[in-house]
Amino acid sequence: METKDKPFYSVDRERWKQLTILDQMGNIGTEAGRTLKQKRKGEDFQAALTRALDLFDATVELLVINKSHRTKEVLRARDQFLQALFISDDLTIETYFMQFAIAARINR
Repeated sequence: METKDKPFYSVDRERWKQLTILDQMGNIGTEAGRTLKQKRKGEDFQAALTRALDLFDATVELLVINKSHRTKEVLRARDQFLQALFISDDLTIETYFMQFAIAARINR
């Protein structure tokens, strides 16, 4: 999937696991929001989508390893994001993610 112009994107898993779940979800929300915004503008959103999905995957991997009860919620959020992007245009998923960004800021 690598090209001469753009290398394949992959999150630094070691750095990612140092973040709290609030920070992880807030970062996922930023990328999900960027993806939805680019789609609404009629721009190519493939790179943002790739980054968002990789962030979801990195979070789910950590949750599964740690046997966290939050795994289902993150997978459900991923599903809702993809539905908003490809099926429904329901933007409430952005509000959902914003709550994590706010909580992460408050906890700093």
